[in-house]
Amino acid sequence: MKLSEDIIEAKQLVLGTDVSATLSETAEAAKKTEDFALLNDCPDEIPFTQSDTWRVLRIQSEFVYSFERMSKIGPAVAVFGSARLGEGDAYYATTRQLAAKLVDGGWTIITGGGPGLMQAANRGAFESEPKPTDDAKMKNEYSKRSVGLNIELPFEQNANPFLDVSLNFRYFFCRKTNFVKYSSAFVIMPGGYGTMDELFEALTLVQTHKIQNFPVVLMGVEYWSGLLDWIRATMIPVGTISPEDLDLLYVTDSIDDAIKHIFEHTRDVRHPGGREC
Repeated sequence: MKLSEDIIEAKQLVLGTDVSATLSETAEAAKKTEDFALLNDCPDEIPFTQSDTWRVLRIQSEFVYSFERMSKIGPAVAVFGSARLGEGDAYYATTRQLAAKLVDGGWTIITGGGPGLMQAANRGAFESEPKPTDDAKMKNEYSKRSVGLNIELPFEQNANPFLDVSLNFRYFFCRKTNFVKYSSAFVIMPGGYGTMDELFEALTLVQTHKIQNFPVVLMGVEYWSGLLDWIRATMIPVGTISPEDLDLLYVTDSIDDAIKHIFEHTRDVRHPGGREC
């Protein structure tokens, strides 16, 4: 589908920023990001420091730095959701409450670090106090309870103000690896393409046993019902997935049920000391 000239040249607020730009301006700005340079053809004659060979070292350094920081945060739950749903939205309140209760149970909260429902999760975590403990190691880990993994975009995404730890990534795949590696569960709030990307990547990793005992919770029965109906009516009858693959998802509107599901499915993996939530 070809977009009309009016749509391409219309100014709009760039998601996660205070910048207004046209689609063509955004596309041009994207060319200056590291991900664009990695994933697109570049001229043959370029300085060595801009070559793929050098870029591998930059990717390595991004993994080393992020692994060092993230390995110290303690058991965590990653919360994903739309950057477009702000404080006046009912899902914002739900996300904030959910994160606060997870922190009360001993979890750290990891998000993409941006606005909207990401901010709601970080805010709920940041404003909550973890349960007291006499364990010095646990005290150190649980003091870092709100984490944001930000990403380089065509225009800078504003990190929300509710972060104890904030990391900035050049490469999406480095960032996504950290989400999976340092989370014990994913909570998927209503969201767009980015949220769907994280959802289906997690399901693929669970389905192929790359990660085990990893609960994936969909919050918002009404929001997700259309997708689930399509999976049941189309994917399963055609045979592209098995009926039991739907069991990899837990769908609810209840914060308490979501937390209980996470607790029950993470006892044998990264878990905050067996604490009841």
